[in-house]
Amino acid sequence: MKMKAKRLEEKGSGKGVFLSIVKGSVYALCISLVCILLFAFLLKFTSLSDNLITPINQVIKGVSIFVGVLLGLKKQKEMGLVSGLLIGLIYTFAAFLVFSALNRSFVFDRTLLNDVVFGSIIGGICGIICVNLKKSTK
Repeated sequence: MKMKAKRLEEKGSGKGVFLSIVKGSVYALCISLVCILLFAFLLKFTSLSDNLITPINQVIKGVSIFVGVLLGLKKQKEMGLVSGLLIGLIYTFAAFLVFSALNRSFVFDRTLLNDVVFGSIIGGICGIICVNLKKSTK
């Protein structure tokens, strides 16, 4: 029985994976909040074009997901695709809820669907990269 529990621990399944996914999502959301706040201050005091807002928001989301996956999966050795995908997915929905609440308007449209797909794909790719970087350094 102890051997089976040890194998499950080594594979990184169970509570550890769930906790890593939640941590990664929270890290990504915090990073995103700080970056969006800094970007808002930058917009207020400069005359940046409105055409730059959407691409910069996407970059902020991508970087937030990458850092969230990197920090959330730092102890994981397997399941990078699934864990990263879930971090990206959870982050996207959490960010939608937080930013919609701040804006006082919840709009379910194609943009949300695009963000969910973008966040999931970026999270999955980052999960693969992060887990494989750790394997190659050991």
